[in-house]
Amino acid sequence: MDDPIADIEPVIRALTQGTPKEQEEAVNKYCTPDFAFTHPFCRTGSFQGSRLVYQYILRWYKIMSPQIDIHINSIAFDETNLILYVNCSQVFAIWFLPFHRSPVTLTTVLNLTRTNPAASPTARSTYLITSQNDLYQVDQFVRFFAPWGIGDITILMWHAIATTFCVVLAFVFTPFSVLEQRAAEGKSGWVGKRFMEWVWGVEGEREAKGRWDWRQYGREEKSFYREASKVVDGVGRRFGGEMKRVNGESGGGQFGNMQVVT
Repeated sequence: MDDPIADIEPVIRALTQGTPKEQEEAVNKYCTPDFAFTHPFCRTGSFQGSRLVYQYILRWYKIMSPQIDIHINSIAFDETNLILYVNCSQVFAIWFLPFHRSPVTLTTVLNLTRTNPAASPTARSTYLITSQNDLYQVDQFVRFFAPWGIGDITILMWHAIATTFCVVLAFVFTPFSVLEQRAAEGKSGWVGKRFMEWVWGVEGEREAKGRWDWRQYGREEKSFYREASKVVDGVGRRFGGEMKRVNGESGGGQFGNMQVVT
């Protein structure tokens, strides 16, 4: 992409509404080989060749709902951090389920990377997508598996109950809020000050442990995806070889030649 804000809409439409061949070409053109996809129901992780998994996910998505209606509501580009935010609405309807129709709104967060043309140092940089994170509110993504208003009513009831608990418990624990405010202003007594220091200390310890735990989780996750990549690469090579053989025999098929990244 030369201009992420101007170019992202046709890219999204090619990925979600394009033919299988157009999807394949868009993935290979606009996504890095280690592209990572995160969705409430699935994820690919990031490893060499992971964009092939993303391509299969898009293909299955299109098989379930061949006619996807999508509307781009807004686009914002954080050029400093190379993050593109796209808010969109779509209608997902599984064709083999009678009356299934799921209108949802989501925000897609796309992390980009610059590619500088080697031919000319003065040429404009282009952008590739390194990861995609689809963010749904709970009342939106439940529509995929609880249509006909069932999910909406369930989440509405849950929200009402949780909101009621928040209001009631905030009222019950008003003395705690008063004590916290007085401690922040330096107006609490010795006992109140020591109590709040103890509370803040507990939170500080949890935060420190949480940071360590997340680093450990990241290492374990990275190791898992390294092992998973070996399996996916093997499956991809076998599938790619089979597709080439079929295309050679039939003179080309609907899915074209599958590119396997290893």
